[in-house]
Amino acid sequence: MTDRDIALLLADAADEVEIGIAPYQAVLRGGRRRRARRWALATAAALVITGTTGTLALASLRDGSGVEVSPAVTQQSTPPSTPEERHVYQPQETLIGTGNVGGKEWWVSVDEWGAPRDEGEAWAQLQSMKRYGEVPVDVSKSSQLVGKSSYFTRRSIGDGEPVVLTEKRVDTKDKMSGVDLESVALSLDPKHTMPQRLVIGQVAKTAQEVTCTWKDGSSTVVHRVAEGADVNSDESAIRPVAGSSANWFVCIAPEGTTFDSVKVTSD
Repeated sequence: MTDRDIALLLADAADEVEIGIAPYQAVLRGGRRRRARRWALATAAALVITGTTGTLALASLRDGSGVEVSPAVTQQSTPPSTPEERHVYQPQETLIGTGNVGGKEWWVSVDEWGAPRDEGEAWAQLQSMKRYGEVPVDVSKSSQLVGKSSYFTRRSIGDGEPVVLTEKRVDTKDKMSGVDLESVALSLDPKHTMPQRLVIGQVAKTAQEVTCTWKDGSSTVVHRVAEGADVNSDESAIRPVAGSSANWFVCIAPEGTTFDSVKVTSD
């Protein structure tokens, strides 16, 4: 039987859809009739036709001399990501601000924990959080972590141990938008005897500019970091945080003044 004969028989089987000598270039979608393009360099040796979808699956090919060749056709599937890949048991850390106070260097970072998908993952995450010293204060049972990512902001000064400043659970469905903003004003002094000069906040991914205003009437403006910039740079900017659905920023008031207000001034 010739290739032409095979093509004609397959056309009858496919409800009068005509298939040419090289039908592997053709795709039939939703039963729509489409004439396959003839290609002299390769001919079809066998095809499998599915009766429900009308699509073609290639079994083998022969080149112009009749030698069988294997088509480069692969099916790729993406399995569900593992808890490790989603950073459920180990957070992603991003530096968002650094500077100097009283002759000592300080820095602020964000630890972002991925959202557990079930109670088993949530229980294991809570145990990991305890080992990290990042125990959520508003969680009485591990199931409360399911479907929520968690973040902890930490500050270090000099050789001191990192201290958790703020923490929160965020539902994976919640996204900040427009001029949405969440912030907190804190003292840079570990004993909190100094004015609230440190402002930490998060804004929507689209926010371009944030303005922090101080009690003395001055202000500090931070802009969205340029694409491709180093995430862990000490440059004052609105920047992405690994694993977070929001962008983050840090503002520092000049010495001698304290926090007054903060807002998104360009989105």
